[in-house]
Amino acid sequence: MVQILGDRGVTAPQGFRAAASACGLKPSGAPDLALVVSQHECTGAGVFTRNQLPAAPVILDRETLRENSDRLWGVVVNSGVANACTGAAGEQAAQEMQRLAAASIDADPNQVLVLSTGVIGVQLDLAKLELGIGQSAAGLSADNGLAAAEAIMTTDTQPKQLAVSVELPGGAVTIGGMAKGSGMIHPDMATMLAVLTTDAKVASPVLQGLLGDAVEQSFNRISVDGDTSTNDSVLLLANGASGVEVEDASAVARFAEALESVCQTLAQEIVRDGEGASKFVTLSVVGAADEASALKVAKTIATSPLVKTALAGEDPNWGRVLAAAGRAGIKLDPNRISLWIGSAGADKLQLVQAGESAGWDPASAASILADPEITILLDLGLGQASATVWTCDLTHDYISINANYRT
Repeated sequence: MVQILGDRGVTAPQGFRAAASACGLKPSGAPDLALVVSQHECTGAGVFTRNQLPAAPVILDRETLRENSDRLWGVVVNSGVANACTGAAGEQAAQEMQRLAAASIDADPNQVLVLSTGVIGVQLDLAKLELGIGQSAAGLSADNGLAAAEAIMTTDTQPKQLAVSVELPGGAVTIGGMAKGSGMIHPDMATMLAVLTTDAKVASPVLQGLLGDAVEQSFNRISVDGDTSTNDSVLLLANGASGVEVEDASAVARFAEALESVCQTLAQEIVRDGEGASKFVTLSVVGAADEASALKVAKTIATSPLVKTALAGEDPNWGRVLAAAGRAGIKLDPNRISLWIGSAGADKLQLVQAGESAGWDPASAASILADPEITILLDLGLGQASATVWTCDLTHDYISINANYRT
């Protein structure tokens, strides 16, 4: 059984501390550096962007985890500057950021992971970083999980954190996490960073497999605007402080369920906080020949500007949904397609039956689409496979935010 531990995050598991500081990377003067450190050596795992222009921290973390995934101590994160598309100088800056953080907690450089988020193409100010890392290292505390979650925000309007407890055969363990993301959100994965922690004892190969599976069912199922970032990273540290091992099949299955629940909740919070978003949309495609086909159709609909603007305008223009499905590259039979919409305050309303209008009531449709949380269910009528993704609408505010992002 998975139990949510109130408003807690990365410091909820035993032995983890965090801190945040404002070192001047953000022009606003808001906190822009976070440090998450374990009091016990950790195994680690990571899943990263598939963008072909990865940021310097992504390159560095991949290399660090390849060489040293079972002797890690922490993660340092800056916001305001992405350190992406910054050439050799950017790679050197990421390495220096790693070295500074490691020195501040008396660790080796390859025992610390590095994350950055913010404006692409800007070099990191190492003097500011050194100041912020020193301040954060001096303020490490189990009470600073929320402060760390706030420091990694960019266009986010609120911090995103969660912790759960799960009972395993050997005892209870805790999984905590924080994430940031609001725009440039689309698999794989999004302009998002996530740091996950646990006091379970998990071998690094097992941890990597569990994280990969959890990300596939969460952070890789969200979309705000169809843009995939250069910096997307999800990191997981396991310090074993609980003494409970995740080793046998039962323990692995229960831990996997809890990890996926944390990742899904954080992923959904990213969509709810999508830049300018006014609607949170759960989009399910069922009746597909296989899961890959269902997912491809779902992602095509979720990224359609025409669908997303119709949702913003609360317009039940179901033709846009079907048109998007039809261009997903999956063989479909129009005579088998059905479509429903729904909300928390209303029963599902069928808009399409056998590929044609189902003669729905406009007032009922308007009532559903006025709700801030909407469900869309598309049945392809071809098989038993299904997939669910989470997305949002596209409003004028999204344009305003991104037209002035640098200024």
